[in-house]
Amino acid sequence: MTAPDSTIKIDLCFHLRGEHLPVDHGYALYSALSRALPLLHEDPQVGVRLIRGRYIGGGILDISPHSELILRLPAPSLPPYLKLAGKTLEIFGQTLLIGVPKAKGLIPSVALAAHLVSTRNGHDQARFEAEIQKQLRNLGVNGQLIVGRRRTFEVHGKQVVGYSVMVSELIAEESITLQEAGLGGRRKMGCGFFEPTGE
Repeated sequence: MTAPDSTIKIDLCFHLRGEHLPVDHGYALYSALSRALPLLHEDPQVGVRLIRGRYIGGGILDISPHSELILRLPAPSLPPYLKLAGKTLEIFGQTLLIGVPKAKGLIPSVALAAHLVSTRNGHDQARFEAEIQKQLRNLGVNGQLIVGRRRTFEVHGKQVVGYSVMVSELIAEESITLQEAGLGGRRKMGCGFFEPTGE
């Protein structure tokens, strides 16, 4: 079994400084990053993780000292993305300062989870699950699929449906493949970004 491309992917992690950010920020983050580094808009291999922070109510996150911007991309593609360091992002009137980056290798885990996965016709959960199972088979990943909470998020002013997803009972090679490939679409908006669950 091999990943969809032969290039090893890594996580490029930037410290963030800021105050608040809406929980639903995937599309706005992608837009801001594309303005700061137009290369990202054209790069089909990069994925972006939703920024994490402390939920303070009203759909708002408090950006903590440990919040990070994480891009998942092929290792040879790393150099131009280092230019994001020191740039500022304007998202919903909030300013985020991108700090110093560090690169991390992907770590295999028996269970992986994604906060949000979206597919075409994702509003129909049965069709969503069938499509995700098909994508897992195409990757050669035989883990146990668990579809969790239904979530909505905004893209171009329209509400899109997605779900939290966990895949368990993975062997190491399957785990790395799934992290590198992801599932579903809208990867640059925080969707389909799988990480170890700690189980």
